[in-house]
This record gives sequence, structure tokens and C-alpha cells, in this order.
Amino acid sequence: MSQKHSIASPDAPKAVGPYSIAVRSGDWVFTAGQIPLDPATGELTGASVADQTRRVLLNLKAVLAASGCAMDDVLKTTVFLTDLARFAEMNTVYAEFFQEPFPARSTIQVAGLPKGAQVEIEAVARVKTP
Repeated sequence: MSQKHSIASPDAPKAVGPYSIAVRSGDWVFTAGQIPLDPATGELTGASVADQTRRVLLNLKAVLAASGCAMDDVLKTTVFLTDLARFAEMNTVYAEFFQEPFPARSTIQVAGLPKGAQVEIEAVARVKTP
């Protein structure tokens, strides 16, 4: 059985509680949900859902890189939005970060997110083996 390893990255926001930003076990990587925090300041960024989605996906990309994989290695994402009426805005930016075959995805409307964020995204990826 593979051991799990906590992942950290100076290019992604630090965990703000008793959790890891990602955990790797063997070839599998499970990320915590990323919200639009500036990695340098830890402050929420972006006024629009598009701006926040871009920051979230840049954070996710940094977490994945620290885990040994890339956006192309993502198999599944879960997107949390505070307003599903903003789905198209999120989806346009999301499409800039993923290529076919796209990861499977669930999108859920939630009552609220940490720090007043409008979007949060988590992912499951598998590191490519040579």
C-alpha cells in the first residue's frame, strides 16, 4: 500500500487550517479546494467570477506542479459556485486551462465559500508514469 505525502508549494496559497493543499499517494493526487487567494499575500483577489476562476486555476496548476503532475493529468474536478447564473463566466475561463479529453466535472451551487469567494475548485489527478 502506498503512503500518503502532503504537498506544499511556495507558488500556491498555504493551507489555513488542519489540512494539506494536496495529498499524493502513489500516482494519485487529491487537491484541496482552491479559492482565489493571492499566494504572496493570502488575500482574496478578483471581483468577477472570471477573475476569481483564473486565480483559482493558477493556484491549482501550482499545486499540481508541486505534486509532480500538470493540468493534463487531471481526471476529475469539482467546481463550487455561489451563483450558478455565473456558470458560463466560470466555464469560459475553465476552458482556457483544460484541453480535450477534458476531465470529468461536477458543478455545485453552494450557499457560501471561505473568505467570501465566489468559486472554489478541487481536483483528482494521476501522475504520468514513464
